[in-house]
Amino acid sequence: MSPKNKLKNDCFALPQGVDWTPLDNALLHLGNSLTPIVETEVLPIDLSVGRNLASDLKAVSDSPPFSNSAVDGYAFRFADAIGQYLELTKGRSAAGHPFSQTVEKCRAVRIFTGAILPAGTDTVVLQEDVRVEGDKIYFENSLQPGANTRKAGEDIKQGQVIAFKRDHVTAFMAASFISSGVKKAEVYRKLRIGVFSTGDELIDFEEPLRFGSVFDVNSPMLTSLLKHWGYEVSGLGKIPDNLDVLRDNLNKASKNFDVLVTSGGASAGDEDHLSSLLNNEGKITEWRVAIKPGRPMMMGFWHNTPIFGLPGNPVAAATCALIFVWPSLSKLSGGNWVDPQAYYMPAAFEKTKKAGRREFLRARVFKNQVEIFKSEGSGLTSGLAWATGFVELPDNKISVSFGDKVKYIPFSSYYL
Repeated sequence: MSPKNKLKNDCFALPQGVDWTPLDNALLHLGNSLTPIVETEVLPIDLSVGRNLASDLKAVSDSPPFSNSAVDGYAFRFADAIGQYLELTKGRSAAGHPFSQTVEKCRAVRIFTGAILPAGTDTVVLQEDVRVEGDKIYFENSLQPGANTRKAGEDIKQGQVIAFKRDHVTAFMAASFISSGVKKAEVYRKLRIGVFSTGDELIDFEEPLRFGSVFDVNSPMLTSLLKHWGYEVSGLGKIPDNLDVLRDNLNKASKNFDVLVTSGGASAGDEDHLSSLLNNEGKITEWRVAIKPGRPMMMGFWHNTPIFGLPGNPVAAATCALIFVWPSLSKLSGGNWVDPQAYYMPAAFEKTKKAGRREFLRARVFKNQVEIFKSEGSGLTSGLAWATGFVELPDNKISVSFGDKVKYIPFSSYYL
């Protein structure tokens, strides 16, 4: 049985009898219901960056692996520095070239940053604080025991859990893994995602624009977005408004991809063949989530392959991709449910909104205030290009005046 068959068919299903589902309820349900659908593999640490851990990771060795000096100076035993001077021992301890002997009592040895702390020493004095006369060093001992040293295991202890299952491995995490002796990690395989748009009116952006046609914006936009998130993505082009052609494409795609992301055909109109086909031959939940834009959003299955059916209007498709697809794919690929980081900033606009739906306005920061795009039309791609994030307005009725604090979510919070 392939991993994706383990995903429950009702994971997208919301409570019956609810006309409009509040956004928070929908996201909570998704976060609790989705599970990984891909296999695991073991990779070298440098190749595990961008993947989700399939098991906890423990340190193989201490980090640092030995006590060492944090500065250039002189190493000595703290208890010996009670007189006026210390005798210098010939030799030195440098990074990669340790001092192999034991430093005798009341003596010190030259040491450099990163070098192993020689046996018989426990403290280092900065070279700037020392006066050297012949084979003696003089300094005022205002140090604490262990000053200017880094103890073995001070950062990470051998056997310590340093990362947890579902953690997303970053370059900085990989650096920490390597420093503690970890060479490989068990991670989830990358999701394979197929992307296509539906609609007779769509043409490729490289073709001449014809009367009655529009350029397919969503396929390249969504493909680029998903690739940026680190998935293996294939653009499957445009599919016409034809039930049989759509069925054939779904059959082929479901055999080759873990997840399908589509745009258009998600409503209940005569030409919305995707929702019709999934209703009759697949599994679909037509989500009536109380958001704007993005109301015609659906999720379902075709031959056990999950499908995210985004709206056809580009702004609505982009909004739903960030709000629903981004955290869902994180769970499906073995990661945690992710929430975007938000900030509250003074509004550089006025707006009154009715109760009933959560609204996401294209916005950007200007002079420590947040302004919104001039129009809320969900087909205006110039607003997406102009914006650097969303202003999120709550479900209830609200009137925003200049200077009021509003919730701003930068696009960078979605790893963009």
